[in-house]
Amino acid sequence: MKIILGISGSIAAYKAAFLVRLLVKQGAEVQVLMTDSAKAFIAPLTLSTLSKRPVFTEVVSESGWNNHVELGLWAEAMVIAPATANTLAKLANGLCDNILSAVYLSARCPVFVAPAMDLDMWHHPATKANIKRLQEHGVQIIPVGHGALASGLVGDGRMAEPEDIVAFLNAHLPEQKSESKDLTTASTTELSHLKALVTAGPTFEPLDPVRFLGNHSTGKMGIALAEELARQGADVTLVLGPTDLKPTNAAIKEISVLTAQEMFDACKAIFSTSDIIILAAAVADYRPKEFSETKIKKKDGDLTLELLKTIDIAATLGKTKQSHQTFVGFALETNDEKSNALQKLEKKNFDFIVLNSMRDTGAGFGHDTNKITILRRDGSHTDFPLKSKIAVARDIVAEIQKTANPKQK
Repeated sequence: MKIILGISGSIAAYKAAFLVRLLVKQGAEVQVLMTDSAKAFIAPLTLSTLSKRPVFTEVVSESGWNNHVELGLWAEAMVIAPATANTLAKLANGLCDNILSAVYLSARCPVFVAPAMDLDMWHHPATKANIKRLQEHGVQIIPVGHGALASGLVGDGRMAEPEDIVAFLNAHLPEQKSESKDLTTASTTELSHLKALVTAGPTFEPLDPVRFLGNHSTGKMGIALAEELARQGADVTLVLGPTDLKPTNAAIKEISVLTAQEMFDACKAIFSTSDIIILAAAVADYRPKEFSETKIKKKDGDLTLELLKTIDIAATLGKTKQSHQTFVGFALETNDEKSNALQKLEKKNFDFIVLNSMRDTGAGFGHDTNKITILRRDGSHTDFPLKSKIAVARDIVAEIQKTANPKQK
């Protein structure tokens, strides 16, 4: 595959070297373009050596005119990583003052951008508006990561890791027909006859108009599962709790919910017609008994809250599971992990359960990676190494295919 990699001026530009190596390793021809400010963060010579092609930094250079129209026609995919707030603004509004934006405006291929900026820049309304406009133009946004930023703040805005960018391209680029080594190899129709229901994100249980009981789930794992199921042709409905993250595949039907009861109601409505059900959401186990219509004011002494159990979505739905359905759950544990997960597997009538341990570095809420163990009803299990959540989603869907195929027959 012929890929243009555009690099703009961000500290994350150093990751572009690793990205080029990964793309070339998978057989891609990579043509690197750089903005003038990007050269302050990584040398063109480094990228030229890795890509085995000259790096273009100007439309007109000493060697002549670097034809942006021809480059736009040559490319089968264009990836801009890192994409700064400034570059996003230029692309969204059609400004053309460097080779990267000139080729973008000339490109007829799928375009992907991997944003990279600080926390407040990422959440600024102007950036959000530019992202929305790019999506309306058909640009695919590679989700940002959450973690330590160059400013010293911690939050959203990190450029996705090179491995995750390649996995995203694998999931969203059309399958290549060449017999050579391509970026994408999985079939996109293996689940085309099935309907899938996926839950993701947290639930919030309101205490008063400004406070709630909740958790740190971002929904990344569940969204990755929905994306992978849709990539393989399934008709996917995603029931999504309160999170800023959204699926990028327009074919995914999204139902937004807030509380555990709302999530249950949404799932119950389509459970019986679903072939695959994955409950990846981190549902609150308790809710406040009383909801205050006005903000609870601080007073002398302690405040005692009385909590009630929320509905157990998995156990309730599991009682009505039909023989043809594949029912998958998650267990995030801090101790006695396998024992607790196996109890949950049996109690809630799952076909298999995906175990995470909070004691594993890089697993759990907020990470772009996950480390899982799949536990099955026959007592067998498979341990997987730490991977990106996109890659983990592929492993889980592969397990679903093994489980679902005998049932469908």
